Amino acid sequence: MINKLLIANRGEIAVRIIRTAKRMGIRTVAVFSQIDNEGLHVSMADEAFCIGHSALSDTYLNIPKIIGIACETGCDAVHPGYGFLAEKSDFVASCKKSGLLFVGPDTRSMKIMGNKIEARQFVDTVGVPITRGLTGNTEFLLKHIDEVGFPVLVKAAAGGGGKGMRIVRAKNELEEALESTSREAASYFADGTVYIEKFVENPRHIEFQVLGDLHGNIVHLFERECSIQRRYQKIIEEAPSPTLTTEVRQHMGEAAVAIGKAIGYSSAGTIEFLVDSNLGFYFLEMNTRIQVEHPVTEMTTGIDIVEQQLRIAAGEPLPFRQSDLVQNGHAIECRIYAEDPANNFLPSPGIISLYHEPSGEHIRVDSGITGKPVIQSNFDPMISKLIVWGETRDKARIRMIHALQDYIVHGITSNISFLLSILKHKEFISNVISTNYCDDHSAELLVGIEEECHGIEPLTPIFAALVSTLFRQTVPRPPSPVLSAWESVGYWRHLMQPVFMMENKSRKVHLLDYSRQSAEVEFEGETYSIRYWLLNDGKLELQINENHHIAWVSHPEPGMVFVNCLGHTFNVERMDILPQQSDYSTAETSQNSDPGNIVSPMPGKVIKIAVSEGQSVQKGELLLVVEAMKMENSILSPSDGTVNSISVSVGDMVNGSTRLVHLVV
Repeated sequence: MINKLLIANRGEIAVRIIRTAKRMGIRTVAVFSQIDNEGLHVSMADEAFCIGHSALSDTYLNIPKIIGIACETGCDAVHPGYGFLAEKSDFVASCKKSGLLFVGPDTRSMKIMGNKIEARQFVDTVGVPITRGLTGNTEFLLKHIDEVGFPVLVKAAAGGGGKGMRIVRAKNELEEALESTSREAASYFADGTVYIEKFVENPRHIEFQVLGDLHGNIVHLFERECSIQRRYQKIIEEAPSPTLTTEVRQHMGEAAVAIGKAIGYSSAGTIEFLVDSNLGFYFLEMNTRIQVEHPVTEMTTGIDIVEQQLRIAAGEPLPFRQSDLVQNGHAIECRIYAEDPANNFLPSPGIISLYHEPSGEHIRVDSGITGKPVIQSNFDPMISKLIVWGETRDKARIRMIHALQDYIVHGITSNISFLLSILKHKEFISNVISTNYCDDHSAELLVGIEEECHGIEPLTPIFAALVSTLFRQTVPRPPSPVLSAWESVGYWRHLMQPVFMMENKSRKVHLLDYSRQSAEVEFEGETYSIRYWLLNDGKLELQINENHHIAWVSHPEPGMVFVNCLGHTFNVERMDILPQQSDYSTAETSQNSDPGNIVSPMPGKVIKIAVSEGQSVQKGELLLVVEAMKMENSILSPSDGTVNSISVSVGDMVNGSTRLVHLVV
């Protein structure tokens, strides 16, 4: 058995692997970049080593450095998690050369399935259905596109995780899509090769988890429905799929096992399929690693997939046959992202001022969060994964709603309210979904979020902000001897009638009396009796007259309060408390006071400049592209105008207030 394991990853997947390894009695070694030095995986591992500051090439993608630490610390094996080096065959070869077990498949499986073109060709020989496709350089693809027909999906041959994927519905859009996809592919996967396949309209994304050992045994652990996606990345997954019939499930499982056997697969892997409206299925790709969404399979089968990976790598045969495996109940996973759904899911890095994870029976949170975390712009914006289990799909759905309402993230924008809106939506409830669901319904969902937010009585967040700030300042009850009686009384009255700003509207509260656990207030012509209990973790229990409320509060700076109620976060400003000033906010305001100043929406790297100085541009025209958190962000012209100056060059790192372009409008 493996005695000591190096985890070549970070965040929640590193923590996930460490937990299973510890339970199995395996010692663990973590590696981390300097900006991750307070990460949970660093403190959980038996040993941890810094491998550089922040550049991926110097840290989590640095094969010689990682292999060197594994050898120096006496490790038997290396687990790559997902992403980074998980599907790099040269990393597998380096492990083998150094006498280390690689917890994953062999290089042959990885090379074939790691390239989507080769994978499609291989699967075609197995007899599993595939969609029509086309490969070649840009000139060839433009010339022969009619052989496939629109719409098509342009994809990175060596890619995964939805990076670079684009739907193209007309020939005049194809060349730009090929260029962008190739650029992203070269950046993320060091391989700019792209290919085209026929796009299936309104498809479902359903995948099968497979496990294979070194003795030729292979089974599947059934399927996961992953159709709820944005930007071609999954945000909600569930098992079992509510879509498949027993017969189709059996056929897809058999196809997945056939692919695994044909390639001689060992370790955990996932066969992904597109399923059309008639339940016809087509091979999409195989991921030769553990998947982000693996917990829903674990919760419905009772099998620890990481444990099986470790045992397979150590040479143990699978302890079960296909006939031994069953699905029990229903599990749903929500990916909690630092992003703004109302702004095209733009990533939202920054400091979290309050973080609280839900807990309880059949609730699981996989995260790497510790202390007051910072969501870095260098990495994917996923904060964590929330997984629940229920006897039925609807019971799991309701449990997830309650868990999300108890999941608190203050200080940055998250997708929690968006996930809640999906789970309450009639088409999700009735399983009328496809991979186009977010494209089709985001506007409707966002309107619903606003309406639900406005349906929360303003007195709840206002009173929560009031009582949570009462004892964060010094209130002189007797008149101060330094001041005149008139000045003292005036100050007292000012403190007893604080004004709060929320949603661009000011509201005055008349504080009639208060103590450590109660207050009497007048608000908008009504008198209210409040009792409250503020806990150390930011949880606030409020009794307003006879009504009971739960809120979560945090104070990122004096006078500012974040209040969370029923899954919605309110920004409340107490106007009588002077906020801290920062050079950053002043600089940002100054730069944005001129509408011709085009600034970066977030920290990132300039990867393309599409205009030149003196050029006339129209509203909506591409100016430049900033890459941040593994995502390309196109900066478009806000109006017609002329490019007066360009302040950056390709390759420049920019922060969230850097001027990029100045327009004369």
